[in-house]
Amino acid sequence: MTPQEIHQKLQEKFGDRILEFNGQALDPWIKIKPEAALEVSRYLKDDPNLSFTSLMCLSGVDYGADTHLGLVYNLFSMKHRHKIALRVDLPRDNPRVPSVESVWRTADWHEREAFDLFGIHFEGHPDLRRILCPDDWEGYPLRKDYVVQEYYHGIRVPYQEDWAKYETFARNPERGHFVFKFEPRVPNLVGSDGDGKKTAKEKE
Repeated sequence: MTPQEIHQKLQEKFGDRILEFNGQALDPWIKIKPEAALEVSRYLKDDPNLSFTSLMCLSGVDYGADTHLGLVYNLFSMKHRHKIALRVDLPRDNPRVPSVESVWRTADWHEREAFDLFGIHFEGHPDLRRILCPDDWEGYPLRKDYVVQEYYHGIRVPYQEDWAKYETFARNPERGHFVFKFEPRVPNLVGSDGDGKKTAKEKE
């Protein structure tokens, strides 16, 4: 089915819970009401003409510190070889959406990551806890208004460093006792011939 046909089928089934459609995007998408996420997802998977059995990715999005958050569900049908993306918009304050882990098992860790890094709560998730940061970490690191905590269990947390240029100390000299000093270049320990010695070209 084409993205237009998929949108029309959802529109007929769910009415005003289908909010918007963009068929011109590189990955055509359909925006739905957050509370409809579970029901729409189950329909997309179970309907034999749709058969979206694969949740390729579930991603959190921050559209800006002064606006809303969002989720993008990238779906694919192994049977019909068609794909579509679902989108939902969520408020920054207490963002909540039904979990789709019961529809696509792979959503388990994807939803935990979005919870960990964006603070999005997935209602009905069987084990909603942080997956990358410690459980007692403050804030949500991928939000655009995120502020790094200064201390974690008495250890000062690095901030403002230009990691790509290794300017940790130049930019924050007072923090030199609290962060690692990185070498500007990683030493070449193994030559391209695999024996641990530099090749003639590398010696040049």
